[in-house]
Amino acid sequence: MRTIFFASIFLLGYAGFSQSTVSGKVVDEQNQPIPGTNIQLLGQAVGTVTDFNGDFSLTVDQDPPFNIVVSSIGFASQTINITDGEVLTIQLEEETTHLGEIVISASRTPERIFESPVTVERFGLKEIKNTASIDFYGGLENLKGVDVNVNSLTFKSINTRGFATFANNRFVQLVDGMDNSAPALNFPLGNLLGMSEIDVQSVELLPGASSALYGANAFNGILFMRSRSPFDDDGISAYVKTGITSQKAAGENEYWDFGIRAAKKFSDKFAAKANFSYLRGTDWYAINEENVQNPGLGRNEDVNYDGLNVYGDEVSTNIRGVGIALAEMGIIPEGAVNILPDENVSRTGYLESDLTDYKAESIKFDAALHYRPFADDFELIYQAKVAKGTTIYQGANRYSIRDFFLQQHRLEVKNDNFFLRGYMTDEDAGKSYDMRFTGININRSWKDDPTWFGEYAGAYIQSTLAGAPSEQAHAIARQTADTGRLIPGTAAFDQAFDQVTQDPDLSKGSKFQDGSQLYHVDANYNFAHLTDAVDVQVGGSFRTYRLNSFGTIFTDYDGPISYNELGIYTQLQKQFIDDRLKLTASMRYDKSELFDGQATPRFSVGYTAGEERNHNIRASIQTAFRNPTTQDLFIGLDVGRAILVGSAETNLDRYVRTFPVNNAAANGGNTTATISGRAAYENAFTASSVQAGAPEAANVELVKPEQAVVYEAGYRGQIGKVTIDLSGYYTDYTDFIANENVIAPLYGQVGDNAQSLLALQSGDYKVFQAYTNADSGVQSYGAAIAVSAKVLNGFDLSGNYTYADIEQDDPNYRTGFNTPKHKTKFSFGHTELVKNFGFNLSYRWSDAYFWQASFGDGDIPAFSVIDAQLNYRVPSIKSTFKIGATNIGAKEYYTAYGTGWIGSQVYASWTINNF
Repeated sequence: MRTIFFASIFLLGYAGFSQSTVSGKVVDEQNQPIPGTNIQLLGQAVGTVTDFNGDFSLTVDQDPPFNIVVSSIGFASQTINITDGEVLTIQLEEETTHLGEIVISASRTPERIFESPVTVERFGLKEIKNTASIDFYGGLENLKGVDVNVNSLTFKSINTRGFATFANNRFVQLVDGMDNSAPALNFPLGNLLGMSEIDVQSVELLPGASSALYGANAFNGILFMRSRSPFDDDGISAYVKTGITSQKAAGENEYWDFGIRAAKKFSDKFAAKANFSYLRGTDWYAINEENVQNPGLGRNEDVNYDGLNVYGDEVSTNIRGVGIALAEMGIIPEGAVNILPDENVSRTGYLESDLTDYKAESIKFDAALHYRPFADDFELIYQAKVAKGTTIYQGANRYSIRDFFLQQHRLEVKNDNFFLRGYMTDEDAGKSYDMRFTGININRSWKDDPTWFGEYAGAYIQSTLAGAPSEQAHAIARQTADTGRLIPGTAAFDQAFDQVTQDPDLSKGSKFQDGSQLYHVDANYNFAHLTDAVDVQVGGSFRTYRLNSFGTIFTDYDGPISYNELGIYTQLQKQFIDDRLKLTASMRYDKSELFDGQATPRFSVGYTAGEERNHNIRASIQTAFRNPTTQDLFIGLDVGRAILVGSAETNLDRYVRTFPVNNAAANGGNTTATISGRAAYENAFTASSVQAGAPEAANVELVKPEQAVVYEAGYRGQIGKVTIDLSGYYTDYTDFIANENVIAPLYGQVGDNAQSLLALQSGDYKVFQAYTNADSGVQSYGAAIAVSAKVLNGFDLSGNYTYADIEQDDPNYRTGFNTPKHKTKFSFGHTELVKNFGFNLSYRWSDAYFWQASFGDGDIPAFSVIDAQLNYRVPSIKSTFKIGATNIGAKEYYTAYGTGWIGSQVYASWTINNF
């Protein structure tokens, strides 16, 4: 009988209660409507939001008197006592500071940003609507301490506090609580699987270590994006943007971006929403033909030319070694060998623009069902997200990501005090391919390497014997070997291109295959409602990686590779001295099945001073760690310039390859040699010592988890109409995960005999990139300050400055700091300069810095960028119109070595019914 009773309550709800309806309008100090204002019954998860005209109607199962809370980002909240069914006009006062805004990320519990125990940045609805960037995600680069590295038009990578790469596995990005990193690659995918800007509720960013609450990869920062609930924001919203992208290399090209959001609150128990967005444009062309090996020398001046965005010319060999092999086969006389110079010659490559169409496309869809069985804060959610698109990704090589497909599915049960969440991420690389190997294997499909180099050597000998000088002999040799070469745009080239890009075998193809998955469960319970003594939270997570690249990225030749990670944490928080002093202590323990467990405590103290409580001083000591990534452990990929082999013990012997040798006599008469990934760690020279002419054994240790201790202090406060937020940090790393390039001979034992040295002299070696830990100190440190104010009767003026630097004892380790030492950003605007009209202007400057990554190392020149937008609201049709431009002045720049230069975008948008 009891079961039937509770089932009836579950199905029928609380019918029969008294109901009251409160309606009205919310306006600002100029009596302009404030759309999107939250109207909530005090202490209850019952509420609504104002529409585009500021109107609202709220029905509650309660008789007056009761209180409602009226709040909107950028305005001071009000609590209003309702005594009857009157129609209200509520006027909110604009806040002159953002310090009263609520954040959740810093402590996993709602608190004012002013009282956050650690540095936190917030990008709310006001900032999203007024950003001068073309979308909200790009607008994040105007926050202090934030770097946005532009991989391509649709793939931007957010980073804080250094060590930036596009494979940014030191940074976590959560979308509605889900980690949207690619399972195979362990790094966030920008906003490719993110959300439409008309569904964004808020964006919070924690720069620096966050492992104490969020686990292994929350090492240098974590980004939180929360979407709107259909219970709070129902209705249909849409936007359309169109414009042009402009770049010297690509010309001017159309840009389209369209999105729609449909949400419906069917009752106090059930609501649903769906989002769809589509973006199409032309990516930034990458046309840097700089010679990677010998800067300043072009193809005509360097026979071993290797252009940065030229692919196929990475294939190189010692031309005299080719002559020796030809002589041994009796093709040329032995006396002719010495005619050939003792130098390397590379094959002729193809421009990147010959190997991709630079199409940029993004299609995203998500839908969610929300159910509140008791019409209170207890909620069940199912969400599905899918994304498909085409973009450019730069990792070890440049990849044309075509028709990739990503999906996530989430089930969550939560209320105000707990959540239990489970989700999975599944990826399919679609028709993606590696552009470097496309160039290499189009060459090979037409003429294999031995034939090409043999023809080159023969032609060089003949030209020299005919009296041609060396430079002319090289030119004739290349022309001879390239006779019949496939020309881009011809049917023969297109046929070879299709054949190569559909073959995942990198010895003859370039297809990028991946069907990896990630499964994650996490939970949190906040006991704060049960006791006033101290706020206590406990939580944990469990994750499984299932790597399945079919042997094209990882050494998963015989099936998927799986491994698990587990974490548990707790946090205690207590306020003293009239709630002015706030102490927070956190502790987390994580265990990967591949490594020993790691404990990461955090302790912070914050004190609010001043009669008006408008000054807050904070300090914290945090520990952090990160496990080696899936690539650090299980990669097995020859990227041309080096072979990447992960250092999991089980991985070393799975990567095995056989290569031809130039000096068969030194190899016991064998014309080939077989080498495994173990050679990179146990039988190799350091690359730096070989380049210096004094080879030394490398003895690379296997990678293990990286740890850090972070000391941070900061201040937030308001002085008159000026808001100040400043912070400084110092991070000391232990077992810093880094790459070390080593050179493994194809025969001989390093340090034991001269055979290995002869292999180096004969060009019989392979360059490996090994994954290991620096055995010397690495420290990073920096500071940031942001100042904002209302000036000149309502104008918003803000500026920030960030300093970042690093120290490392051993230069052999490639830390990849990849961050400017100095950067500044300014913003100036007004949300209502005249009735319904606003504008915003932003400026940012970045100091020059050195980029170090597996694709290539190079200098990034200093750059400055100006963005601007004008917007006009038309309340009668619930619309906002906006025109804007990014990189005004069209001074092209780039944020990473090897990417396309970033040009300008000019756009116009129309947004309908977006609160």
